[in-house]
Amino acid sequence: MKTYLVGGAVRDELLNRPVTEKDWVVTGATEQMMLKRGFTRVGKDFPVFLHPQTKDEHALARLEKKDGKGYTGFVCDAGPKVTLEEDLLRRDLTINAMAKDADGQIIDPYNGQQDLAARNLRHVSAAFSEDPLRVFRVARFAARYHKIGFAVAPETQTLMQQMVKSGMLSELTAERVWQETRRAVMEDHAPVFFEVLNSAGGLNDWFGELTPFTCEQVKPLKLACKSHAELPVRMACITALITPAQTQALIGRLKCPNSVSELALLAAQYCQVLLSAPNAQTLLDTFNRCDVWRRPERFGMLLDVTRFVGKAQLVNWPVIDIYNAMTAAGAVNVQQIIAAGHQGAQIKTALANARLHAIEKILSN
Repeated sequence: MKTYLVGGAVRDELLNRPVTEKDWVVTGATEQMMLKRGFTRVGKDFPVFLHPQTKDEHALARLEKKDGKGYTGFVCDAGPKVTLEEDLLRRDLTINAMAKDADGQIIDPYNGQQDLAARNLRHVSAAFSEDPLRVFRVARFAARYHKIGFAVAPETQTLMQQMVKSGMLSELTAERVWQETRRAVMEDHAPVFFEVLNSAGGLNDWFGELTPFTCEQVKPLKLACKSHAELPVRMACITALITPAQTQALIGRLKCPNSVSELALLAAQYCQVLLSAPNAQTLLDTFNRCDVWRRPERFGMLLDVTRFVGKAQLVNWPVIDIYNAMTAAGAVNVQQIIAAGHQGAQIKTALANARLHAIEKILSN
């Protein structure tokens, strides 16, 4: 029984990048042996265990054979005779198919170190094409390592294009695609994710609303990345340039969480309105429709998205006026309106008029 550090931890250590998590492969072992040593099984489909002290994931070395469609259509052999080299062969990229033994020696049967030096994202073997999720993973790695010069190897790009043409990407679940998208969008060079997918023809199945794709579509996202914006803002920077109907289709297909979906729809509906120098009445209507009185923090994120879109489109947009108008309108005291003698429906009308007046005052300065 031998244990090896594998995958991302080895890759990032060789790149002198922070190692955030460690995964291990165990050869010559069985499930019973792992349990006897205090490990806890957590893998449902594959024999994965948590170390009793470190809680790091330890997986039995395994072989996989495609036996169906989709992400889970595999038959797994995790017997004690499976070798480390056989386990590494099933991995996606050569830079992820390296291991380190207990003595600190690097085991690199598929030239991962060579591809690290050449800054290549290259598939390990033809088995890459058995898992359509790998198209998204490669695009995500391209975004992550873009700043240090990595690019997709031509032969891997060709294989990804073939996988897309086969229709494999439609077999994936929304949860898996969203997981890769979420992680990719939070990278410093997130636009590269969409650029690589587009080069492979891989936008059609899951991001068809972004086709035909141009670099202009991800300029707002690029600015959001530079500002270290949070996930809902980054996703909304993408939907701000498509229609509300397209946005609804996109976020529904990906099953985005509510915080992302809500802002994405608001961006599609109101970014261009806010950029068009709206008058006081239009601005008040927008505030009401965006529920700014109860959700000012969400509207603040919408202003961030609008700022990024405006900057990308070279629009001179007075964001401070919109913010000050929102603040002034929100400061109108409804209790004073009631105290002035307004009742019933009159309160709503008087409140709207007072807010409109407050906005007009800001815009006229």
